[in-house]
Amino acid sequence: MLTIAILALLCASASANAIQARSSSYNGEYGGGGGQRFSHSGNQLEGPITALRVRVSRYYIVGLQVRYGKVWSDYVGGKSGDLEEIFLHPGESVIQVSGKYKNYLRKLVFVTDKGRYLPFGKDTGTSFNAVPLYPNTVLRFISGRAGSLIDAIGLHWDVYPSDCSSC
Repeated sequence: MLTIAILALLCASASANAIQARSSSYNGEYGGGGGQRFSHSGNQLEGPITALRVRVSRYYIVGLQVRYGKVWSDYVGGKSGDLEEIFLHPGESVIQVSGKYKNYLRKLVFVTDKGRYLPFGKDTGTSFNAVPLYPNTVLRFISGRAGSLIDAIGLHWDVYPSDCSSC
């Protein structure tokens, strides 16, 4: 009898874990094969994405920096071109990223849940369009490869952090 009770408890525990909602997903990597790998996975602990800095040249996305909560990530990429900076509104999140690439990243367009389109770069190359796999999830951090330009980008999605009332 005890064996049956333990077996039933183990089955109930296993099925409860199996039906837990999944929330994280990944799109990418979009771009070429060069550059050094980078990841902002640890930065997401600072809070949601609240601002973007993108350095663009005539043909390429040269560099990226993302603000998580109130803390800026390390800058990745090169130093040429113009630096553009956009702040998200409080509670606003990125829900789609599209762009173009050919050996290097050429264009990025961030779309928010408030209906804003935030474009950077030039409209040439192979297109991509990235959205989260699961509903009610947002862009939480980026990864990729960079050298003197942004070679490639990966996009990581998950739920909006619930413990970030001051972000």
